Formats: sequence, C-alpha cells, structure tokens
Amino acid sequence: MPDKKIRVLIAKPGLDGHDRGAKIIARALRDAGMEVIYTGLRQTPEMIASAAVQEDVDVIGLSILSGAHNTLCPRLMNLLREKGMNDVTVLIGGIIPEADIPALRKAGIAEVFLPGTTTQSIVDFIRNRIVAPAHGL
Repeated sequence: MPDKKIRVLIAKPGLDGHDRGAKIIARALRDAGMEVIYTGLRQTPEMIASAAVQEDVDVIGLSILSGAHNTLCPRLMNLLREKGMNDVTVLIGGIIPEADIPALRKAGIAEVFLPGTTTQSIVDFIRNRIVAPAHGL
C-alpha cells in the first residue's frame, strides 16, 4: 500500500494581494510529491481553519507580507485548537521581523521561513516533521 501523501494547505491571510511567493512554494511542494491546496488571496483565519478541516490537511503554510502576522497567526492557532486540529503543523513565510518570531512560536507556529529560504529547505522541514514521526523514524 503506498504511503499517504502529505496534504498541505497554502493560504494568503489578510489583505496582502501579492501571491507569487505562495504560488512558488505551492508548486515546489507539489513537485516534491505533496498534495497542495491553495486557498487564494485575502483569506480570513476562519476561512483558513475551515478549509483545513474540510481538506484534512497535515500542514498549513501561511504567506504573509502585510505585517499582520502578530494578529492573524494567533487567531488561526486558536481556531485550529477549537476545531480539534492540534496535530496540524502550521508554518509561516514572508516578511517577518526576527523580533516577532518567539511570540509566533509561542502561539504554536512550528517554523518561520524568512526571505531567501530555499524551497528545498521547506520541503525537507515538512518531510522531517510529518513523515518521520508517522513512521517512527
């Protein structure tokens, strides 16, 4: 029986209208053999959490360039907890000041990818986080 594909939801929360980076990441993850669902622009935390439940995803990747990460990420994490999705890995990428990273991690964000991160680094992080524990590695 083949291994279950890692399911990743890529979302652009808030009012940020620039999605080139999110689309590049979505393609890289798809090319790495993952199932990718892209929600599109201007998603609310409620819309993202709802899509994550409906799609039964393993990972949520947020792309935020607007500076609203300190509001959007904790809200999303609270919604996921309310929906019983405590095992979903949530990642964020974009323009994130390093000073904000500890609070994001405390809110439950598994990793923050800053500009210049390679797509292979993101693929490797997801595989190590999702596949290895699932197989007892």
